[in-house]
Amino acid sequence: MEAQTLVFSVLFLSLSLGFFLRRRNRKPNLPPSPAKSLPVIGHLHRLKPPLYRNFLRLSESLGGAPIFSLRLGNRLVFVVSSYSIAEECFTRNDVVLANRPHFIMSKHMAYDNTTMIAAPYGDHWRNLRRIGAVEIFSSQRLNSFSDIRKDEIRRLIQRLSRHSLHRFAKVELKSMFTDLTFNNVIRMVAGKRYYGDGAEEDEEAKRVSQLIAAVIGSGGAGNAADYLPVLRWVTDFEKRVKKMASEMDDFLQRLIDEKKEEKGNTMIHHLLSLQESQPDYYNDRIIKGLIIVMILAGTDTSAVTLEWALSNLLNHPEILRKARSEIDEKVGSDRLMDEQDISNLPYLRNIIYETLRLYPAVPMLVPHMSSERCKVAGYDMPRGTILLVNAWAIHRDPKLWEDPMTYRPERFEKEGEAEKLMAFGMGRRACPGSGLAQRLLSLALGSLIQCFEWERIGPELVDMTEGKGANMPKATPLHALCKARALVPQLSVFDM
Repeated sequence: MEAQTLVFSVLFLSLSLGFFLRRRNRKPNLPPSPAKSLPVIGHLHRLKPPLYRNFLRLSESLGGAPIFSLRLGNRLVFVVSSYSIAEECFTRNDVVLANRPHFIMSKHMAYDNTTMIAAPYGDHWRNLRRIGAVEIFSSQRLNSFSDIRKDEIRRLIQRLSRHSLHRFAKVELKSMFTDLTFNNVIRMVAGKRYYGDGAEEDEEAKRVSQLIAAVIGSGGAGNAADYLPVLRWVTDFEKRVKKMASEMDDFLQRLIDEKKEEKGNTMIHHLLSLQESQPDYYNDRIIKGLIIVMILAGTDTSAVTLEWALSNLLNHPEILRKARSEIDEKVGSDRLMDEQDISNLPYLRNIIYETLRLYPAVPMLVPHMSSERCKVAGYDMPRGTILLVNAWAIHRDPKLWEDPMTYRPERFEKEGEAEKLMAFGMGRRACPGSGLAQRLLSLALGSLIQCFEWERIGPELVDMTEGKGANMPKATPLHALCKARALVPQLSVFDM
């Protein structure tokens, strides 16, 4: 009897082990993948900019697959270009996909992946998110900085009006929008202006502006060295990133050191007050990480969006006239519009939405990574898989939008349309600064419409070709003709 029991036990264990090994060795059910995966590098040769356009072409080559997989070096990547699948990722699998992949840029520029954007999901990230929600992005804090936004926009208006009070004048807007957004963020963070009248412009400011452009231009998921470690040794990419990170760190540390010697109401001052009570956590490195997120996420992205927005209005003068009529009717011509007016300007809001739809500042959302095995759209997603969401393709999907290639702000008059936008991400790791961005974009664009007549340089349409960079800049900086309206000469009577 004992021998028979032993035989059955051995047989049961053998069958169980075999079943376990078969399950373990079972090939995962992955999404479709493009052909010509090469040894060692996989599909790395297909990683061509701009990623959002290239990935849409790959999707179409696979019969319009809403999700497909790539083997990039030693990493598995899922690319999603479907709203419903993206929604599934950031609802049902939101916790599993709340992590970030470790890239070279995030290692060196994000303080070894410890900033709010780059940190892995866990207690540290939750604490950073709480700090952001309370100390930076709360309604109370945003309201406290409203005078900065108002002042910078008025300075922009005065700058534009210098040669356009009585006639149309040609202006270059890319640099002006960059100055506006950079000054706005740095004044919030450190109480300093770097560009324009009354600014502390110097070589340091110019170098920081160049650094921001270089970091954004080199960021994203398109760097081959992030997928094939040997490339870190045979290219100078990591060396360049280290140099940029060192220069940026020096700049941020100088900002903090300056504020330690004075009292004030800037973001740095609030964080330093927390440092006094909790020095072990709110160290300078944590504070610098919060500042760099503000600078990288809040400057170039907003400037690019303003440039696309005005470019579209110049190409669609009937929409520009409709927006101006709304502002003239709801705000009037005896005062400059304020943030309190934005809620009463639905057409202006829809123009912002339509700009974000067609020209999202982060067309490939910030990459996510699975912390555990999960199912996505019925496919197996192994642990450690990188998830890339093509927001640009989703925003132009004819299955989701009516006549998607047409610039038409009126589409957002339909209830629920704005909820389909993914310009600021989805889920628990969506951009916490969306409220700040939309306030600045609405007030700046609305003020430009209210204060100036705008025309194209010539009869040709504004070139809407995209340039290189993770934030989808215009290939050609925007030049336009502007003429001040009657309101502008009165601006001298406003408090500055």
